[in-house]
Amino acid sequence: MTVVRWVAGRLREMPGALWYLGLGAVTSLVSVFAVAGLLIVGAACLVGVGIPVLPEAVKVVRPLVRLDRWRAGKYLGERIPVPYEPMEGGWREQWATLVRDPANRRDLGWLAWNALTGIFLGVLAVVLPVAAVLQTVRPWFWRLLTPRSIEGLGFVVDSWALALAGSLAGLPFLWLALQAPVAARWQARVAAYLLGPAEGAVLAHRVAELTATRAAALDAHGAELRRIERDLHDGAQARIAAVIMQLGVAEQVRQRDPATADELVRKAQDTATAALAELREVVRSVYPPVLSDRGLASAISALAARSPIPCTVDLGRGARLPADADTGSGPGAADAFPRRPAAVEAAAYFVIAEALTNATKHSRAQHISVTLGGTRDLLTVEIRDDGVGEARAIEGGGLAGIRRRAEALDGRMLLSSPAGGPTVVRVELPCGS
Repeated sequence: MTVVRWVAGRLREMPGALWYLGLGAVTSLVSVFAVAGLLIVGAACLVGVGIPVLPEAVKVVRPLVRLDRWRAGKYLGERIPVPYEPMEGGWREQWATLVRDPANRRDLGWLAWNALTGIFLGVLAVVLPVAAVLQTVRPWFWRLLTPRSIEGLGFVVDSWALALAGSLAGLPFLWLALQAPVAARWQARVAAYLLGPAEGAVLAHRVAELTATRAAALDAHGAELRRIERDLHDGAQARIAAVIMQLGVAEQVRQRDPATADELVRKAQDTATAALAELREVVRSVYPPVLSDRGLASAISALAARSPIPCTVDLGRGARLPADADTGSGPGAADAFPRRPAAVEAAAYFVIAEALTNATKHSRAQHISVTLGGTRDLLTVEIRDDGVGEARAIEGGGLAGIRRRAEALDGRMLLSSPAGGPTVVRVELPCGS
């Protein structure tokens, strides 16, 4: 039974393996010409003619390498990261990148390896199964032919005993044919090793990425502190100073002009009320109280209620909230949405607030929808409007701020905004500790 299960398992893997190796034979043939072309350009560099051409030649062969990287990742069931440094600027800058980036040398190594082995493995992947089937089945038809015999593997089959012997002689071919999945995995592993990032490159790229996002987060934090300071200084602080002055003047004139003193006290009260409202607005811009009290869904529902453009909130799985739903104290649909870490909920709230503001200012939309979803470890937020489209994440703009806020939490923003709309802003925020 173990042998039967082994054969059955290999037979299930055979179609994918044969497809991978067969297509590999085609890319191997193209790799032969690619390697030859790169060698010719490299030889021309020795006399100076090919120096400006080599970076362009490398770019020309990259689609072939990209195809092999995609094939290998698809077959192995894993994503192989693209390891290149961008080749930009003039030919001197591109040459410097070409020499410095190890991914280009690894690409050349793969092209050479694929040129040497891909055609061989692809041909064997096609020939061996056919040979195995023919050698196993063909001897049993010896009586149907004229003369009543079949030649194969150096002997003539003209009896049932020799037919059995000829059929058994096909078993080694069958065993070799069943090794196609092994050969395909081996070839794909070599491709993943050579076409993936060099050792340490992923870590270096990750460190650079985290350094950039940390700097962006610090810049955003500094800008947020300056905004809060400005709002307090120009708003609430100025009003509270006015209250103090009005009360001081009222104290001075109270004895000789009580009516004026009463008027000043009323003005001071109105000014204090306005200062309190501004303080609440500043607090809400730092961390909305409803976010901590009722959660993200209720906070977003309150945002949707204040939007000048009609807005609906979708919690996924068909659950919808009308604007300003469940912002009170009673239970509702928003309570069923799972809580996330406070930093993640705050980031999602301000992302949605900024997206709604952008849509109100620029989109000319008739309707906006906000969708919350994701998994326990990943919160997804999607804001869609039916406006004119063509939104761009320009530096200093609201969408660039959304991207920075997402990247500060190791998340990402995806923007789709073709001409004529719709505009879709999708933000993914990791929730892991």
